[in-house]
Amino acid sequence: MLRLFKKILTTGIVTERICMRSHAEHGNEDELEALGIQIKRHIDKRFSGSIAIRQVDAGSCNGCELEIHALNNPFYDIERFGVHFVASPRHADVLLVTGPVSRHMQTALLRTYEATPNPKWVVAAGDCAACGGEFGVSYASCGAVSHVIPVDAVIPGCPPTPVALMKGLLGLMTVEK
Repeated sequence: MLRLFKKILTTGIVTERICMRSHAEHGNEDELEALGIQIKRHIDKRFSGSIAIRQVDAGSCNGCELEIHALNNPFYDIERFGVHFVASPRHADVLLVTGPVSRHMQTALLRTYEATPNPKWVVAAGDCAACGGEFGVSYASCGAVSHVIPVDAVIPGCPPTPVALMKGLLGLMTVEK
């Protein structure tokens, strides 16, 4: 046990410097902070301090989910700006849907939409959710999310980056509903 502690103390954190340096080189930290402050301003004004998002995978390849999960990591930490991901659509203000809607997920997506209290927003995240992507409409796919439920905003990208997701959420909040 002591050997393990000694190794930890002598090695230190090996990934943090590399990760932070690569983001700093691209100037993402300043843009991220500015986006977050704008998002927080809109959330405070319209939602009394926080907004709840229910993420729904309607049949994606999980590329978009990886980027959405990155929003909760220590670098992006979107919760500090008042954005929370919830486990139930009954607690959600926004449905964030990824992937083309597979025929097997069509009913589940409709039920999730109906379970979300009004007023609600639906965001199609990624190219597959926006237009069906590579899959389109077929015997196994309904295609775009808008073919199944009404969509308020689209965030393009395959997959969209965490910053693009934040910009999409900000764009959604600036539009009156």
